[in-house]
Amino acid sequence: MGPGDIRREARHRTSHRRRTPRLPAAALLLGLLLSGAHAELPPPLEPDLLGAGTILGTKHDFLGLNQRAGVVAMPGLAFSKLESSCAYCHLPPDRPAADSGGRGGIPGWNRFVPAVNGPTYQLYDSRTLDNKVRTPSPISLLCLSCHDGTMGVDMTVFQPDSFVDERAATLHLRLNGGNDLMSCGKCHDGRAAHSIAIKHLGTDLSNDHPFSMRYAGLTHADPDFRVPDGPYGFDNGVKLYDGKVECASCHNVHNPDVELLLRDRADQLCQTCHIK
Repeated sequence: MGPGDIRREARHRTSHRRRTPRLPAAALLLGLLLSGAHAELPPPLEPDLLGAGTILGTKHDFLGLNQRAGVVAMPGLAFSKLESSCAYCHLPPDRPAADSGGRGGIPGWNRFVPAVNGPTYQLYDSRTLDNKVRTPSPISLLCLSCHDGTMGVDMTVFQPDSFVDERAATLHLRLNGGNDLMSCGKCHDGRAAHSIAIKHLGTDLSNDHPFSMRYAGLTHADPDFRVPDGPYGFDNGVKLYDGKVECASCHNVHNPDVELLLRDRADQLCQTCHIK
């Protein structure tokens, strides 16, 4: 690269930084009226730190959502900055797993059990289902604790020691499509901002793929299902958790490089387990 190329690259980067997307008027007004804090943004990550298998820079990286994921969120409005991208799901290192369950959390995780004060989950059911499930397993409850829309995305059992409570002056918005001040859908309705509806699963999961049930292909129990390649699932990355199918069996939240966070191509994923 010659001197002229370097100067052109510098001008390109400068002009790119100046093109800050404008917030919709409704979203901007809501932020001005309701935001009580303006959290500092973390520095953008170097490109080599944004590789496969990391949550940093993805839509699940709430700490760096503004810069790393390339979107314009409102600092201090939607969720608390917990000084750690992992703390929104994982227990801080100095907190034993037993503390979480004793405080109303999902055992082993840093999230409260969802839908505690609301309706119970309606799970998929069928007369051909090999086993019935009444309550999701903890690892799938972890996903639902955001995606069922009943709790704020930053409602964790514990906060890292580095977190300052004064920075929690937020609305603790829910991943909910509702038109109210506690739901992302107030602005993310497809008009003021992109719609949140597809990410809001709700508590009626009767039309979703079943989960938290024992995998029917274990020990050749059902001839319509393939036998796993090993005790933890299949060689293509589809996983089993204690022999069960969970949300994370097909979705890998730590890998930002695949569509819908799927563990295999969409046209091949179903055939990992299903023979017909």
